[in-house]
Amino acid sequence: MNREQFLASIAAAAIAPQAIGDPETAAPGQALRVLLGRGRAQQIDGQSFEFEGRTYRGSFSALPDGSIVNLVPLEAYLYSVVPREMPRSWPAAALQAQAILARTYVLGRSSPLREYDLVPSEADQVYTGVDAEHPETSGAVDATRGSVLRYGGGFASISYSSCCGGHTESNADAWGGKPLPYCKGVPCTYCSQSPWYSWSKTIEMAQLERALQEQLSSAGSIAGVQLEQPDGSGRPRTWTFIGSGGTIEVNAKDVRRTLGSRVLPSLLVRSVAIDVAAGGGSMTVQGGGLGHGVGLCQWGARGMALAGAQCRAILAYYFPGTVSAND
Repeated sequence: MNREQFLASIAAAAIAPQAIGDPETAAPGQALRVLLGRGRAQQIDGQSFEFEGRTYRGSFSALPDGSIVNLVPLEAYLYSVVPREMPRSWPAAALQAQAILARTYVLGRSSPLREYDLVPSEADQVYTGVDAEHPETSGAVDATRGSVLRYGGGFASISYSSCCGGHTESNADAWGGKPLPYCKGVPCTYCSQSPWYSWSKTIEMAQLERALQEQLSSAGSIAGVQLEQPDGSGRPRTWTFIGSGGTIEVNAKDVRRTLGSRVLPSLLVRSVAIDVAAGGGSMTVQGGGLGHGVGLCQWGARGMALAGAQCRAILAYYFPGTVSAND
């Protein structure tokens, strides 16, 4: 089976008629394969099994190294993913947009050449089995059954993150590679209700110097920071540290990577101020957003939905030029 036939088989099962909320009645098709990891698995009945204290839909198989792979219909998988990726209390249109993107993500990455398609963490999409399911999010999956985001003749390459902070990021600026016409970044005021829309972080200079020891070793005592080379979304590409021993330019991605995403929630940094008071001093960073900012802004989708936008209008805004339709 080649990749096109493989994906068609997964998609066919997703589109086949079924009772609302009952993915086990789906027509036979290629099951999605989710690598759960090592542990004890036991089949409960013909439709579910238990793994490490959690119940999962579908069945399972074991890889040669003992790792357990969940074999699950795509729509049943989405019943667990959507509430893990977006709060079930959010408007239906936002949940439906999330469901379409989660479905597209799967079909864009599944391959018969690998022993599994996805992992159940943020490395792909968070998936924890039946315990995550709720009527509101399952309803969003059912309402969009089989619908995916397309560009040209194939699946769109989709991404999403919690809050963009006012402007989504270009895929090329975020990760390099070929720019996608539908991922150039768009202004977004719809996420202003997010607690991450604007934030302030204070970092002790000793912590900064430890994290960036290699880069700042010749800079001496840091007295200031300049944010430079902003991209189209306003995210600076470089931080220039001004020290007693000279100036050092550091890639913004390296600053966030070394300090950690808990310290710098995003790369959308608007200002940096150094306090050189006695005791070592500190650096205060003002910024906005949570996550990489590419593609769908989830808080923005919520804001658009609250303003009356339907799911397809939300997707068209954040992924201009794409269409959402049944595969």
